[in-house]
Amino acid sequence: MNTKLPVLRHTVELRHAVQQWRRQGQKIALVPTMGGLHDGHLSLVRLAKQHANRVIVSVFVNPTQFAPHEDFDAYPRNEERDWHKLGTVEADAMYAPDVHEIYPRDFATRVDVAGVAQPLEGISRPHFFSGVATVVTKLFLQALPDVAVFGEKDYQQLLVVKKLVRDLNFPVTIVPGPIMREPDGLAMSSRNVYLDAQDRVTAPHLYGVLQDMAGDLAAGREMDETVKKGLARLEKHGFRVDYLEVRDAENLTPAVYPLWKPVRLLAAAYLGKVRLIDNMAVPSPGAH
Repeated sequence: MNTKLPVLRHTVELRHAVQQWRRQGQKIALVPTMGGLHDGHLSLVRLAKQHANRVIVSVFVNPTQFAPHEDFDAYPRNEERDWHKLGTVEADAMYAPDVHEIYPRDFATRVDVAGVAQPLEGISRPHFFSGVATVVTKLFLQALPDVAVFGEKDYQQLLVVKKLVRDLNFPVTIVPGPIMREPDGLAMSSRNVYLDAQDRVTAPHLYGVLQDMAGDLAAGREMDETVKKGLARLEKHGFRVDYLEVRDAENLTPAVYPLWKPVRLLAAAYLGKVRLIDNMAVPSPGAH
């Protein structure tokens, strides 16, 4: 265990560390997080270690991706616990800047990604991806990584970051990390701590419905019928569904039946006040 994991607060410290590693010919990976670290995050660090010699994990709750009515102030924060967890997977640095290091008082620049950022989360949370794209741009320029790892749990975010990197020619390879799940199937998320005991029992039904829908679609069942059935099941279990859709896996345009291109099931639904998201690849029956 790395008990001497350095905590860096400023861009100048971060760049100094990166410069030293580069002089030794080492490859750098970045794992951006908002803290509240769990085993899903730690799996991304392990994956990053397979692609680079040094791994920086950023811990920053980004205010620009929260709307005024969302849970910015209540978002789980425990830097000391995060630090200990990163030590167990031997990260090389924890970058934990304060808000003024990322957004100085006269900060006036936003990064917007069109296209893939506009449906789904882009409708439900129109501020969200501009905040993500802006902070990711800043982190890439501060850390100058060769590789960055993003989880597939936030599938649309992963596609937005890939588009950002392609469009702006960032010399960063984006590595997707598979969704990590609890034993009952619930996708790991920092926000799962908000679920009360009853909702925690109900929450895995989201995964179960997506599994059954993916199986039905792979077996050739008609798409609209499959979605309608999935919606009914979620509502029966007490979910308030924001969206449940079948989308092109590369650009998130609506899937076309019959399915012959890779598609993805994407869902967002509320249990009480907690908004859960999940997604799943669909084996394509007519791929050719």
